[in-house]
Amino acid sequence: MKWLFSFLVLALLGVVHALSSSGSRLLVVLEEPAEKDKYSEFWGDLEARGFHLSFESPKNEKLSLFKHGERAFDQLVLFPPKSKGFGPSLTPNILLDFLKKDGNILLTLSADHPTPSAIVSLLLELDIHLPTDRNALVVDHFNYDTASATEKHDVLLVPLPSSVRSDLKNYFAGEGTVAVPRPVGQFLGNNSPLLVPILRAPSTAYSYNPKDEAEIVEDPFAVGEQLSLVSAMQARNSARFTVLGSVEMLQNEWFNAKVGSAGKQTTTANKEFAKKISGWTFKELGVLKVGKLQHYLAEDKTSKKVNQSSVGVPESNPTIYRIKNDVTFTVELSEYDFDHLAPFTPPEGDQVQLEFSMLSPFHRLNLSPVGYTANSTIFGTTFTLPDQHGIFNFRVNYKRPFLTNVDEKRQVTVRHFAHDEWPRSWKISAAWTWITGIWVTVAGWLVFVAVWLYSEPITAKGVKKTQ
Repeated sequence: MKWLFSFLVLALLGVVHALSSSGSRLLVVLEEPAEKDKYSEFWGDLEARGFHLSFESPKNEKLSLFKHGERAFDQLVLFPPKSKGFGPSLTPNILLDFLKKDGNILLTLSADHPTPSAIVSLLLELDIHLPTDRNALVVDHFNYDTASATEKHDVLLVPLPSSVRSDLKNYFAGEGTVAVPRPVGQFLGNNSPLLVPILRAPSTAYSYNPKDEAEIVEDPFAVGEQLSLVSAMQARNSARFTVLGSVEMLQNEWFNAKVGSAGKQTTTANKEFAKKISGWTFKELGVLKVGKLQHYLAEDKTSKKVNQSSVGVPESNPTIYRIKNDVTFTVELSEYDFDHLAPFTPPEGDQVQLEFSMLSPFHRLNLSPVGYTANSTIFGTTFTLPDQHGIFNFRVNYKRPFLTNVDEKRQVTVRHFAHDEWPRSWKISAAWTWITGIWVTVAGWLVFVAVWLYSEPITAKGVKKTQ
């Protein structure tokens, strides 16, 4: 019975384990324990999804993100501190090392608590710019909650369908409106392909300092859709860093709250949006998995006969091909969706591509869906190898915003024709003229020999023989 009990314990552990593909250990850095209850619904949702939450103060001297050189936590949530910084355990260099170790970070901002200078410097390294005025926030005189922000207009109402571009995987859009109380706007640089805005401010919004007594803002930090309220950065190792411009979005009072705009009452979608934001940041969404990857001779898939070659080649994933072979390539791609793997579908207008390259691609081909399994899509194509021998790579290099990077390589050798693989001359129509000339020459020579052998010698009459 002991083995049965052990099996049940392991099964229960597997059930309660986080469904995140990167791990269940989640650290929440919160300076004021009294504020924990304001976000109880958010914590409850994370725990229901299998995360093990640990709450620590940035003032804790024993706090460390690493243990014995490895991550002590898989996910990190940083709440804005009331003090000047997060302390020596959460310096920008340590946070960058956490990202390099494949950790994921959700950074929240607040207009009530100025962002520490160290965090501002870290964001600048990532090409995310915050207002130089520490007290600046985003307001909108047209898209605001008429119930809670009648005078200050600092609770923005942003519709979800316009939150991301249509040509990207749209994990954050949906029906409803998100309430963004007192947000800190971010301006994203144009030099980094790793940055993507998740939630942009409305076109009528702008950033300003409420302590400024001037009636007119002459030189705002940014206006309209230049302002990003929620920003995402996915590193080259697929580690994720999300900046949430308003920590109050995660509070219980804004989850499914009633808000009004232009005389209409609506219910906020903050709870669902918070789930999607945390799900993407903690790698429950947008995670691509590569399954079986195969390449083989197109004509020999169903037969054990390989190739008209003196070199024995296996059916699947051979290490050597011959120039001008017809080859089929297939790869299985799955996408993680909170608690299960599903077949991957590229965004509209996008293509998964195959590169067959040496130093540079000789072929760059679109891979089309050729089949499906219960949890993956099989992409494939058939093409003819180039007339060039050498060491080549089958490479699938698929890197898109909001999706983890896929970079798979398989190396093969492409050889010339063997001496017995060249087609015979009579099979080449261009050689028929020369073949005819050879046989005409041979026939003419045989006719000449025959005539010469059977011709009687000519003798002269009246010529006497002499001794």
